[in-house]
Amino acid sequence: MSAKGSESNPYDAIVVGGGHNGLTAAAYLARSGRKVLVLERRHLVGGAAVTEELYPGFKYSVCSYVVSLLRPWIIRDLNLSRHGLRIVPLECSYTPQLDSPGLCRWPDPDQNRQEIRRLSRRDADNYPEFGKLMGKLARFAKPFIDELAPDPTSLRPGDLWQFKRAADRFRALGDDLVALQLKLTTMGGVDFLREFFESDQLIAPMSCSGIIGTMLGVNSPGTAYVLLHHYMGEIDGSSRAWGFPIGGTGAVSDAIAASALEFGAEIRCSAPIANIRLKNGRATGVILQNGDEIAARSVVSGCDPSLTFLRFVGKENLPADFAASLENYKNRGSSGKVNLALDRFPEFIQRPGIGPHVRGDVAIAPSTEYLETAYDEAKYGAFSRRPFINVVFPSLLDPGMAPPGKHVMSCFVQYAPYDLASGAGSWPDHREAFGDAVVDTLAEYMPTLKGDILHRQVLSPWDIEQEIGITEGNIFHGELGLEQLLFQRPVAGWARYRTPIPGLWLGSSGAHPGGGIMASPGALAAKEMLRAGAV
Repeated sequence: MSAKGSESNPYDAIVVGGGHNGLTAAAYLARSGRKVLVLERRHLVGGAAVTEELYPGFKYSVCSYVVSLLRPWIIRDLNLSRHGLRIVPLECSYTPQLDSPGLCRWPDPDQNRQEIRRLSRRDADNYPEFGKLMGKLARFAKPFIDELAPDPTSLRPGDLWQFKRAADRFRALGDDLVALQLKLTTMGGVDFLREFFESDQLIAPMSCSGIIGTMLGVNSPGTAYVLLHHYMGEIDGSSRAWGFPIGGTGAVSDAIAASALEFGAEIRCSAPIANIRLKNGRATGVILQNGDEIAARSVVSGCDPSLTFLRFVGKENLPADFAASLENYKNRGSSGKVNLALDRFPEFIQRPGIGPHVRGDVAIAPSTEYLETAYDEAKYGAFSRRPFINVVFPSLLDPGMAPPGKHVMSCFVQYAPYDLASGAGSWPDHREAFGDAVVDTLAEYMPTLKGDILHRQVLSPWDIEQEIGITEGNIFHGELGLEQLLFQRPVAGWARYRTPIPGLWLGSSGAHPGGGIMASPGALAAKEMLRAGAV
């Protein structure tokens, strides 16, 4: 038995998993004077938001690699800026082409208009208007990621008031925007965008926001809604902004951890748990893999729902209907990551130089047909031979990420299905071929790339599951489809961080409002625990 967290002197809360949400929950609980312990299985905190030096002098944002939805109120509450968090905005979004300079979408409206005008005068005129419309819808949707999920079955005054506020916001949109919102929830991303634009070179990269982290294609119904998340991002009050944390995404986790420690939380790394300890059906602490037992009044999981309930609790200890819903919960990891250490910057052949066009993100999405073909391969259990790739060069935004004159290249890759076709072998058999497909695709646009590579890290969903501990390697802790959002995340009736196990709470990306470096699930879970007197 641990000296601390004993039966006679338990922790108020044990947080299982030191990802950014678990750390956020710990920080809020400790800020309120609670005795909190965070247990992390790896040698460092952060989960999927980590920075690691895997090749001398080069720092990789191993999984998650950009920030947009990190809530401003959490940054303020936890004093994250004082703890070293600094996020610089991405300057543009560049989509290269093999036979033309490609397309840059800039933050400056006039510059953006001139760029799009090369493709279509109509699209150049419509682009700012589309942005205004989506911005209005984002302002309607944004409150949902800062508050408890609505409960459509509740007649409690507070829940009815929440629905009234949402209904008032919805009515205030006006008939045209209400119709647009309804289209967003039902249409495929490409079809939705074609109602505004005609150039496929513009539609293709814009549609990619609807497929990130899902086993869906750009034409699949429902993907239009995910586009809205792109318009909910903000950095320092600047809406629709995406950014890179100085020091990599691990800097976000480190700042939250520093805040939690300052408030009095305890954090232990290299401390994997075997089970959540139950007594008379109630969570009373955890059992570590080394056999130690640690007692707590409550346990909050920062891990994904499948890992939390089906492994740490056990199906046999869950209500049958809840367990059945969890078994049908869609994880379906569909993305991989390739990180490269480069001897020099590999310039794009059609738009050479190290200019502002490469100081944002680069989307390998030359056409909607290209993207749909990549999805077709994944549907049948194969990684995409010519995948959608979203690239960031962290060393251009933060020179400390690589030695002088050298560079780091961060490549988010879709599609890489967790479940490979029957008879195709396992991911360890295909990992390097997957990495080769990514590099081969990029080298079409950057001819020197292969000769510039000093080191590469290739992560399939299987590798993410093994290394980070996320079921099926889905870094969002489950797909962000409409059937797994709001009051249905992770299971209908259990979307407010409570679970069927008394004393056990869920505060991870698998809870409302979902994935991304947002920190809302952890913060809202802690606030609900405090409101309920659970700690």
